[in-house]
Amino acid sequence: MERTPPKTMTAPINHPAPASLEAMLRALPKVELHCHLLGSVRHDTFRGLNRRAGAPLTDAAIDGFYTRGEKPVGVLRVLRALETRLLRCADDLHQITFEYLQDAAAHQVRHAEFFWNPTGTLRGSGMAYALAQDAIVRAIHDAQREFSIAGRLIAAIDREASPDAAVQMVQWVTARRCDEVVGIGIDYREVDRPPELFAQAYADARKAGLRTTAHAGEFGMPWTHVRSALDLLRVDRIDHGYTVVDQPDFARACAERGVVFTVVPTNSYYLRTLPPERWARDHPIRRMPGLGLRIHPNTDDPTLHQVTPTQAWLMMVRDFGFSIDDLRGFMHNGLQGAWIDDTQRRQWRAEWDQSFDLLRAGLAADPPQIIPA
Repeated sequence: MERTPPKTMTAPINHPAPASLEAMLRALPKVELHCHLLGSVRHDTFRGLNRRAGAPLTDAAIDGFYTRGEKPVGVLRVLRALETRLLRCADDLHQITFEYLQDAAAHQVRHAEFFWNPTGTLRGSGMAYALAQDAIVRAIHDAQREFSIAGRLIAAIDREASPDAAVQMVQWVTARRCDEVVGIGIDYREVDRPPELFAQAYADARKAGLRTTAHAGEFGMPWTHVRSALDLLRVDRIDHGYTVVDQPDFARACAERGVVFTVVPTNSYYLRTLPPERWARDHPIRRMPGLGLRIHPNTDDPTLHQVTPTQAWLMMVRDFGFSIDDLRGFMHNGLQGAWIDDTQRRQWRAEWDQSFDLLRAGLAADPPQIIPA
């Protein structure tokens, strides 16, 4: 179902010499595989949605959603506030989608696969699925035309809802199939909601030809959730998956299978549960490549986490101790995990390798200080 992006999306190769690692990483062409649409809402847009909905939230409450302290609170409550109290019409979804893709394109994201939870949105807003999906797809087309970014929607199962609701959500997607809706995922709170609860929905999605991914091993949930997602749900890739490091033999098996893990440097669980002085050193992201796992950095909830795609990549060096040249492998992993056709994958890999080489060569002679891994 995936369509090859138009030639206008090909990256220019004659990059200016970067003045810093951050400049290099901003210019680096990227895919984004793990971002939640409602976690990308601009602060001003959030306030505008609140006004249009009759101001059920105070400005102070909204400001608090965009405050990220040393031990940040999770964002799930913010996403629920949007679903249940603020989203009122399809144009709201068009605006949020268009702005997310505009912001991502400013950081040289060329292909973005992002999550949207239909069950929560439709339950809270009363919108019909067809209207909501059409608005998002329209924004994808508008952003591709204006910013040369390919957007692809992943309809996410609400794991806090029932397994029957998940089956219904897949039915909505399959009844309204289009190229821009490439697959399904699953999000919201993983605690007490193991992957196996949703086996039927995933089986239906695979039967319909949809691609599949799943949040697993998040919130400190056991590595067995990753195993269930891969072996029972038969997903194509894993979102988060950090606790896989607790079972090295299984992690190595994942490496042999070539599973791509979409990791999030700003994930709030480890920022809350690890001491500030040990957070970066003890985070599982540091250990995953050493077990052979293919990881790729993403923003997750960029505006709420106060992170850009550039900063997510920068954190891999600054906080987790990876070398600049390790980033090439992460770039390859992203292309491997992206739901694009093989012709596009090969073309981008060749072009992006050339871009990486030129940007790497243009980096200042004094390398950035890297924390030893």
